[in-house]
Amino acid sequence: MPVALTAAVLVAATACQSSSGKDSARSDAKNAPSAASSAADYNPTPYDRIKDGGTYTTVGTFDDQGNPFNVNATLTASRVWSWYNADAITYSPTGDVQYNPDYFSDVKVSVEGGDQRVTLTINPKAVFNDGTPIDWTAIRATWKANNGSDKAYAASSTDGYDQITSVTKGKDAKQAVITFRGVNPSWSSLFTTFLHPKAATVGNFNNAYVKKAHPEWGTGPYTVGTWDTHSGDITFVRNPKWWGRKGKLDKRVYVNLESTAAINAFKNGQIDYVSAVDAESLKQIKGLPGTEIRSGGSPFEYSLYFNTKSSVLADRTVRKAVEESVDRTQIAKIRFQGLDYKEPLPGSAILYSFQKGYEDNVSAVLKYAPDDAEKALDAAGWKPGGDGIRVKNGKKLEVGYTLLGDDPLDKATAGALAAMLKPVGVRLDVRKADEADFSKILSDRKFDLLLSGNRSMDPFGARYLCDFYCSDRDSNLTGAGSPALDQEIRATGRIADLGKQAAAANEVERKALQEYAFLPLFSGPSTYGVKKGLANVGATIFYNPLPETVGWQK
Repeated sequence: MPVALTAAVLVAATACQSSSGKDSARSDAKNAPSAASSAADYNPTPYDRIKDGGTYTTVGTFDDQGNPFNVNATLTASRVWSWYNADAITYSPTGDVQYNPDYFSDVKVSVEGGDQRVTLTINPKAVFNDGTPIDWTAIRATWKANNGSDKAYAASSTDGYDQITSVTKGKDAKQAVITFRGVNPSWSSLFTTFLHPKAATVGNFNNAYVKKAHPEWGTGPYTVGTWDTHSGDITFVRNPKWWGRKGKLDKRVYVNLESTAAINAFKNGQIDYVSAVDAESLKQIKGLPGTEIRSGGSPFEYSLYFNTKSSVLADRTVRKAVEESVDRTQIAKIRFQGLDYKEPLPGSAILYSFQKGYEDNVSAVLKYAPDDAEKALDAAGWKPGGDGIRVKNGKKLEVGYTLLGDDPLDKATAGALAAMLKPVGVRLDVRKADEADFSKILSDRKFDLLLSGNRSMDPFGARYLCDFYCSDRDSNLTGAGSPALDQEIRATGRIADLGKQAAAANEVERKALQEYAFLPLFSGPSTYGVKKGLANVGATIFYNPLPETVGWQK
């Protein structure tokens, strides 16, 4: 599955004051570890050691776009989807591929004449909830909706799908034969889940899941019990049509709460699990009777996106000056204050510092240099005004910053960015927006600067280079790039060896970062408050536990 977009972390905190000292980034960098944590902490528990029954309740709600293949879907959509649709391929915490035999009873991969062939043998019992057999047509429908041949589909990522030349029936309808042009070493990420053929028409792909669920097109150990469009609450119950291992839980419940309310709900015992990524929330939940803290590495990254289609940020010189003025070390201090956590500044959109093949591509093309930013703006004709804000042709150098919600930590981050840009002569105009409008802000490109995050759903980061940087890709929120760069990016996707592909992707990413439209800021730990006894939940890195394995330890 593609990397899923999420809004910036929305949790309460008391943040430190940002410093604009020229040497702060350099001095703190000396004390940073060489790689972020890759530890997993989720109470791994075998299926037969989990109780039958019980309820698992967390914060969450249905998203504006509930189809995770759609470009406007977020992480929430992917998580909700997985509770009532196929989880056919998953990954271990370190990224090893795991095939779910309840869907794929056999998987064979071969290379013939330089082209890869994947043969998926589908479990004979596998069926969608409406009675439609799960067969090769579901694999074909998923491919056709996502391969980019029909631009009417608002697909999140066509990479990999566009390398498939055919999906055909094998020995019978329960076997799908997928043929690639060349070799795709990360092919498994394309079919971690799949679409019901009825859900794969243009109209249904784009619109059917907008604030709606379609359990009849789903499958799996759970199905929708209640889906309250007024409150946003969702309850999943055991699926009577499921043929595989029974789900351990009686119910899986999502309740629609703001982040600060979620902390209180956890303290009151109303929910079983809550995210805690700042000192204040961690302080509130640490040591609560019957609970524990689970913390580990994070496959998340939060970055600053520049809308190159906005009038002021269309100028590459301005974008570069803004990036050179952002002290990322100070932003990290604000986000991690009180967490006893350190990480190197992120250097890539596609790989994390704990992964093989990672390179710090940001540092290769950018340094924290506000003095250089001032000189460049001077040379470009942006002259300081009487109020300190630069002016060119009668227009002030004002850049909008979209702030989602009213969380104190996000406000502190916005304030720090404004303080960093002001001495350079750039005014940051902080514009508040509702969290609920996140998808619309993205789809309509209604922002100048936006802090947003991504979670990697699989370990094949190089595969998503185009999603971030191709100029013709909707998922490229910045709109930066060029057809020539697009060609270089797409060429990396045709490299069969994962190590060589990562090396080539790093080289091309350094070119893409010189558009100065995308700036990775921080990742942070994955830290959660969890009720004791909750099994297979917590900091899982790339692991996505199957729904039937989540429950309460015996």
